[in-house]
Amino acid sequence: MDLPHQGFRATKQRARAAPSAGDAVLFDDTSSAAPGMNSQGFYTPAYNMAGPSNDLQGAPGVNNLFADPMASAAMMYGSSLANQGKDIVNKEINRFMSVNKLKYFFAVDTRYVLKKLMILMFPYTHQDWEVRYHRDTPLTPRQDVNAPDLYIPTMAFITYILLAGMALGIQKRFSPEVLGLCASTALVWIIIEVLVMLLSLYLLTVHSDLSTFDLIAYSGYKYVGMIFTVMCGLMFGSDGYYVALAWSSCALMFFIVRSLKMKILPSISSDSMGMGSNSKPQLRLYITVATAVFQPIIIYWLTSHLVR
Repeated sequence: MDLPHQGFRATKQRARAAPSAGDAVLFDDTSSAAPGMNSQGFYTPAYNMAGPSNDLQGAPGVNNLFADPMASAAMMYGSSLANQGKDIVNKEINRFMSVNKLKYFFAVDTRYVLKKLMILMFPYTHQDWEVRYHRDTPLTPRQDVNAPDLYIPTMAFITYILLAGMALGIQKRFSPEVLGLCASTALVWIIIEVLVMLLSLYLLTVHSDLSTFDLIAYSGYKYVGMIFTVMCGLMFGSDGYYVALAWSSCALMFFIVRSLKMKILPSISSDSMGMGSNSKPQLRLYITVATAVFQPIIIYWLTSHLVR
C-alpha cells in the first residue's frame, strides 16, 4: 500500500541548501564581525583602552605646566600673599600679647628660681627690693632677682592642681569634674584679680610701671604659699594647715607691699575730680595694701576645701 510510504515521506526533514552565489542575500551575517565596525560604516571606532593615541603625545604635561612663565608667576604671587598674611597675623598677635615681652618673663635659671622661692617664703631677710634697669630697660629675671617672672607662677599653678588631685584622692573625693572645677576656679580668680587691679589704676588715674604681665606674675606668686599650706595640712592636719596659712599669708603680704611700692608711682598731674598730686601717694598706698590684704582671702578660699 502507498499510505505508509507517503507517511514516511511526510516526516522526513530536508536539509537546507546553501544559497547560490548568484541569488540575492536579504540580510548580512554580522555575527563574526569585529565590534565597532561593519561593512556599511555606520558605527564609529570603539575607544582605545590601551592608552592615548600617538597624536596626543605632543601635548603639554604636568612638567610643562610648571615650566610655564605664567604658572611660575602665579606661584610667586601666591607665596607673597601667604607671607603678607603671616606678617599681618603676627602683628595682630603682638598688639595683644608681645612675644618678646613674654620671653622676657620666662628668662630664668635655676639660681634665680631658688633665690625667688626663698624670698617668697622668707621675705623679711631680703633688703634690696629695687628693680634694676639697663638703658631704661629692666634686666631679665636671671640677672635681677627682684624682677617679676611668669615661670614660677606657671609651675606653681600646675603643681597646685596636681597637689589638689592628690589631696582629693587621699580623701576619696577625687573625680575629674571636681579637679576641673578646682583648676577653673583658680584661673578665674587670677583673671578677676588682674582686671580689678587694672581697673583701679585706670579709674584712680595712678600712673605706674606695672604691665599686665607684671600683675599676672605678682598674682601668681600666691600659689607657692598655697602649695606650702596644703602640704602642711596633709602632713600635720588642720593645726598645721592654719599655721602654714598664717605664715604664707604674712610672707606674701609683705612681699606684695615691698614689690608694688617700687612699681606704682604717683601721678604728676591732677585728675578731673580736682584732686591734687598730694593725694596720689595715698591712693598708691591704698591700692597696694588692698592688693596685699586680698591675697590671704584667696589662699584660704582655694585651699580650705582640700584639707579636712
